[in-house]
Amino acid sequence: MQPVPTTDTPAPRIVGLSVALAAVLAVIVLAFSWPSVTADPRGVPLAVTGPAPAVEALTTTVEQAQPGALSFTTVADRDAAIAAIRKREVYGAVVLGAQPEVLTATAASPAVAQLLNGIAGQLQRGLSAQTGQPAPTVTVTDVVPLSVDDPRGTGFSAALFPLLLGGIIGGIGISLTVGRSLRRVLAVVLYAVVGGLLLTAIQQSWFGSLQGNWWLNAAAVMLAIAAIAAPIAGFVAILGRPGLALGPVLFMLIANPISGAAMPPEFLPWAWGAIGQWFPPGASGTLLRTLSYFPDASTVGSWLVLAGWAAAGLVLALIGHARTAARPAPAAPAPAAS
Repeated sequence: MQPVPTTDTPAPRIVGLSVALAAVLAVIVLAFSWPSVTADPRGVPLAVTGPAPAVEALTTTVEQAQPGALSFTTVADRDAAIAAIRKREVYGAVVLGAQPEVLTATAASPAVAQLLNGIAGQLQRGLSAQTGQPAPTVTVTDVVPLSVDDPRGTGFSAALFPLLLGGIIGGIGISLTVGRSLRRVLAVVLYAVVGGLLLTAIQQSWFGSLQGNWWLNAAAVMLAIAAIAAPIAGFVAILGRPGLALGPVLFMLIANPISGAAMPPEFLPWAWGAIGQWFPPGASGTLLRTLSYFPDASTVGSWLVLAGWAAAGLVLALIGHARTAARPAPAAPAPAAS
C-alpha cells in the first residue's frame, strides 16, 4: 500500500491536483446528467393507419406541433400496426377511422407511451373541433404492457445497472487477483456464468423485473457480464495497470450515458442513441427488454454485439498471455564471489 505523504506538498502541486480532480468530477456529472437534460424525441418511429386524408391531416398536425419528433409509417390496418409494435419496428400506432384508437407499448418505452397518450388527447380535441360536437372517445390500448410486478418499469431499468457494475467489478477484481492472462480468461468465463445465474434468479425469479424465458434471459445476462469483464481483463493483459482505468471510463462514462436504458435511443441527440447500441450497456438493455416483452422481435444484432465484445476481450487476454510467454526469463543473478 502506498504510504500517505507526510512532507509538505508544494502549493502549485496542490492547485494542479485540485483542478484535475474537479475536472474529473465535472466529467462524471456531465456523463450522468447530460442524457436527461438533452432528452427530446427525435424521429421516434410510429405506425398509422386509416383513410388517407385523415392520415395526412394527423401527420401534418403532429409535425407542426413537434417538428421532427415523430416519424410515421403507414400500415394496412390495425393488425399490421400491432404486428409492427410486437416486432419492435415501431413504438406505437394511431388507428384512424370511425372508431379512432391509439396503440401504445409501455414495455417498449414508458416515455413514448406517455407521448402517445398526449396525441390521443390532441386527436380527441381535433375531432371535436371538426364536428362542433362531442366526438367518439379515442381509445388508448396498451398492446405490450409492463409486468404487474414492475408496472412503471423502474425495476427493469434498475436491473440493468448491476450488469454494468458487475462486469466492471469482475473485470477489475479478476485482473488484480488472478495471475496469468490464460487463467484470467477461465476466471472471466466462470464469473460470467455464475453471476448470470445469480442475477437472473434475483431479477426474474424474485423481483419479477425480467420476464420471458428464464434460461434465455440468463444467457443474455451471462454474455452481458462477459462483454464488460472480458475487455477489462484484455486491456490489462495488453496495457498493464493502465488498462484497469480504461474499462470503467469506456463503459461507465461513455457507453452507459448513450445506452438508451433509461430512455429510448431516439431521445438522445445526434446519432448517440444508435452508437450506444454498439456497446455492451446499450446492447444488453435492448436484448433483455426484447427477450422479456417482445418475443416476435429479432435479437440477432444485440447478441452479436455482446458476443463481439466478449470475444474481443478474450482475444486480447490471450494475446497478452502469448506476449508474456514469449518474453525471455530474467537471467539469474551471478553467484557472489567467495
